[in-house]
Amino acid sequence: MSTHVAVVTDSTASLPDQLVRQWGIKVIQLQLQVADRIDDESRFDRGELVDSLEAGMPVATSPPDPGAFFWTYQDAAAAGAAAVVSVHISGRMSATVHAARQAAEQVRIPVYVLDSATVGMSLGFAVLSAARAAAAGAQVNRVVEAAERRFTSSSELLFVDTLEYLRRGGRIGAASAMLGTALSIKPLLTVRRGEVAPLSRVPGARRAMNKLLEIAAQRAGGHPTELAVSTFRRSDREMSVVHQLRDRIPNVRDLTVVEASSVVGAHVGPGSMSITVSPV
Repeated sequence: MSTHVAVVTDSTASLPDQLVRQWGIKVIQLQLQVADRIDDESRFDRGELVDSLEAGMPVATSPPDPGAFFWTYQDAAAAGAAAVVSVHISGRMSATVHAARQAAEQVRIPVYVLDSATVGMSLGFAVLSAARAAAAGAQVNRVVEAAERRFTSSSELLFVDTLEYLRRGGRIGAASAMLGTALSIKPLLTVRRGEVAPLSRVPGARRAMNKLLEIAAQRAGGHPTELAVSTFRRSDREMSVVHQLRDRIPNVRDLTVVEASSVVGAHVGPGSMSITVSPV
């Protein structure tokens, strides 16, 4: 009898295509709407999306249809999977996990749907841990534990130029307390209890980035850690951040630069950058 466990996630995990292919992860796309066009987020040109956001065009996001999950789970079963572990963006940010649970009820093999209570590479690292455990032949309960351990221990630290995009998209959460601060004050955010929450307020972008690096080093401590730097719009800034992280955090197992999901980018804005700190 097969004990193979399939691992599924959604596009907000921001996983690079190379890692998705390497570990056999199935990724379900969230939906973007820009003006009258609705499609999978992967089908939108990133530069055009940035232009649309900066021009103030209406941009909205929505979860996948339950059918996308159903057929992915069915395909896993047809390929011989004994079970599926499906790990997703926080249910307080998106109804994605609800759609996954709807589909899971219709599938003949067990599907374990996990609400990660986070997003971005905090979700991505959890999915990778689950996929590695599955590839090593772990039983489904061990695959679930591998994901849960990572998404509960990871920290998502976020710099944004402005809170306006989070306000527009209705995803501002507890960070709404920071609205109305002076333009020179840059908000630093995190994800806490499944929603965006305030971390610190710092005058000026340079000081804010230094503070973010300081917090990242504190969260890593002396533990072996994987790090990710995620950006929506590439610039020279992220490589400087990478070098500084390596200087400040000695016990880095891996440090990856990734493109943030376009759905995430639509909510945090083009000037955003996040650092994910994930102890291993």
